Amino acid sequence: MKLKKSSTIILIDDDLDLLDLLSSFFKQRGYKVFTFNNAEEALIEIENKRIEADVVISDLKLPAMSGTDFIRRIRKSDSRLPIILITSETSVETAVEAIETGAYDFVLKPLHIPQLLISIQRALYLNEVQAENTNLKNIFQGQDFMGLKGIIGKSQGFKKAMELAQRVSSSQANILITGESGSGKEVIAKAVHELGDKKEGPFIAINCSAIPENLLESELFGHAKGSFTGANDKKIGLFEEANKGTLFLDEIGDLSLPLQAKLLRVLQERKIKRIGENQYRDITARIICATHKDLRKEVSESRFREDLYFRLNVIPIFMPPLRERREDILPLSEYFLKKFTLMNNIHIKGFTKNAISKLENRDWKGNVRELENAIERAVVLSTNDYIHAEDLPGDELIGFSQDKIQNNCDESHFSYNEDRPATLDELSKKYIQHIFDKNGGAKEQTARDLGIDRKTLYRKLKEMDLN
Repeated sequence: MKLKKSSTIILIDDDLDLLDLLSSFFKQRGYKVFTFNNAEEALIEIENKRIEADVVISDLKLPAMSGTDFIRRIRKSDSRLPIILITSETSVETAVEAIETGAYDFVLKPLHIPQLLISIQRALYLNEVQAENTNLKNIFQGQDFMGLKGIIGKSQGFKKAMELAQRVSSSQANILITGESGSGKEVIAKAVHELGDKKEGPFIAINCSAIPENLLESELFGHAKGSFTGANDKKIGLFEEANKGTLFLDEIGDLSLPLQAKLLRVLQERKIKRIGENQYRDITARIICATHKDLRKEVSESRFREDLYFRLNVIPIFMPPLRERREDILPLSEYFLKKFTLMNNIHIKGFTKNAISKLENRDWKGNVRELENAIERAVVLSTNDYIHAEDLPGDELIGFSQDKIQNNCDESHFSYNEDRPATLDELSKKYIQHIFDKNGGAKEQTARDLGIDRKTLYRKLKEMDLN
């Protein structure tokens, strides 16, 4: 770990020989150094921002103002500036007082300069981490839409969904959000939560398709100790955890019929009963549901309860797919570019015109999730100052529908006997195995490439007996 050559160090000590020694040591290595023999002068320069210091090294005992008093003054205006105290005192109480006051580190005299150097390096590294965290936070919260931070979108379809979310946010009516996978249904649910009267409470989201059915009931309702094998202690369910807040049930269309019946009862009575208990408990959470399925079709085919559908579908909100919100593609791409360049410490200035054209003209069947994955991959693999069109994916398969697998995938992985057409399950298994092998067994990246939740991938690997 090396000090940045642009780092600025302030030295404060009434020992002029020590000041001269330390100043020469750091200046010879190319760093900016400012020296003071009393804390008051240094404080004036810092508070008036005439010196932008990266780290301060100060003696503990100084004339007029001590090192701890200096720290207290600095902390009123700058809570992050690392201050290293040096002293000849060896008592534990002195060290504890210095750290509690806000010192970053405590170094004893006679100084061991390599030890001091290590302490400075750590302090400067902390500065970098804090600055990076601040930048990331600004990116995540920098956008402002209807008073909400981190909301990105300017298309009419997106605005219409958000305006409806705002209008119903303080009502108690049930909301059903529909739209394709990855289109941003959870963004709408969070907007309803943040704009409504439940915003002070928790927002808890669960993907109903990502948890095995035998565990989902326990996750939602909780259980009593000993209610089934493995229930070694009582568990509070998500309906209770979300009290005074919002519970977001994503992919509600994948609930089994028995769980649909229990959810209907919860919505009607606003009470739940833990597994293994007879006691009913009131719930105050607002329940918002979402699905990518056509629930009317599911009802007609007897896979979804009609009474539950009507109970849920009081306020329907539709989130259009990204291909119908092309005005949102560029702002989302720029957001993801900033996010991943910071996360990976890569400097990329933006997109070329050809790259922007490719982004805006692609259908993005996987919607915002696919776009995010594409930008992340481009950032990591690009060797240029700008993202070029060739850095972005073409029309290759991201999902795993049967027709695309047969048309686009390598025959060595996906060959099949034309006399007996392959089933979708067989092709899905082969494709998942292909992506899994391509990523060297990395489950996180495999889940991203497939556009599915990591838990869903684990379940599919187990169900299909894939290695």
